[in-house]
Amino acid sequence: MNEARVVAAFCTALEADGWEVRREVQFVDVVASRDGMTIYAEAKGHTTSPGLDVDTLYGQLLRRMRQEDEPGVRYAVVVPSGVLAAAKRVPTWVRSRLRIDVYAVHEDGHVELHGSTPLTDPANSRLVPVEEDDGKRT
Repeated sequence: MNEARVVAAFCTALEADGWEVRREVQFVDVVASRDGMTIYAEAKGHTTSPGLDVDTLYGQLLRRMRQEDEPGVRYAVVVPSGVLAAAKRVPTWVRSRLRIDVYAVHEDGHVELHGSTPLTDPANSRLVPVEEDDGKRT
């Protein structure tokens, strides 16, 4: 899935949910607004170096962040579902502090939110897996 298809599917999903969507606004792939909220989104399609390209995507998004903290603003990384693992390498707590959500676009055009809090992204809520305590102490 190329970047144009990823962006198109993401925009379609946002519009269906009542967002006003604009593309390619001041070097941002997608800017969406609704009810006093704004999402600034950067997208990538499938590439030969998904990890490197997702890292670049995060850098692009960071450079596009507002000069001042604005409560109604969120940021989004939008990738094909096959690249989701690379996008979620940035820990949930970091994405939470920066208000960055990850959206996965599936081949059928379905868009899935992987949020930036442990409640919206429970699979990525810990930096290190917690081992089960067997009750034995050494």
